[in-house]
Amino acid sequence: MRHGVSGRKLNRVTSHRLAMFRNMVTSLLRHERIYTTVPKAKELRRWAEWMITLGKQGDLHAKRQALSLIQEKSVVYKLFEDLAPRYQSRPGGYTRIVKVGFRRGDASPMCIIELVSDAKAVPKKAKPTEGAESKAPVSPQPTAPPEAPAE
Repeated sequence: MRHGVSGRKLNRVTSHRLAMFRNMVTSLLRHERIYTTVPKAKELRRWAEWMITLGKQGDLHAKRQALSLIQEKSVVYKLFEDLAPRYQSRPGGYTRIVKVGFRRGDASPMCIIELVSDAKAVPKKAKPTEGAESKAPVSPQPTAPPEAPAE
C-alpha cells in the first residue's frame, strides 16, 4: 500500500532525482522561469512553493533549511530579500505552468514553469490629481511689436 508516499519518481534513482530537483529549484529561483517537461514541472512546483514559504517565514531556521536545499547563497539571498516580500500577501500558488507543445525527439509534453508576478508588487503609473494639469505649461505667445504711426 502507498500510505504516506508522495511525489513522482520519474524513472530515476533517489540520489539522481534529489540532485535534479535541487538544480531545478535553484535555476527557477535564479531565473524565475525555466523550460522543462510537464511531469518534472508539476513536481518542481512543490519544491519551489516550499522554498518561497520558507522565505516568507524569514527566520534563521528557515534560512538554514533553504541553504540545505538551494545550492547558491546568492539565490537564497534573492529568495529572502526579493521574492519573499513580493509574495507576502499571497497565501500560495507562486508558480504557473504553461504548456508549450511537444519535444521533437521523443514527443514529451513540454512547458514553461515560472514564478507569477504579483500585481501589487509592480508599481503602477501615478495618476494626475484632478486639480493638476497633465500637460506641460504653455508659454505666453509673443506679442507683435507696436506698429509705427502712419504719416
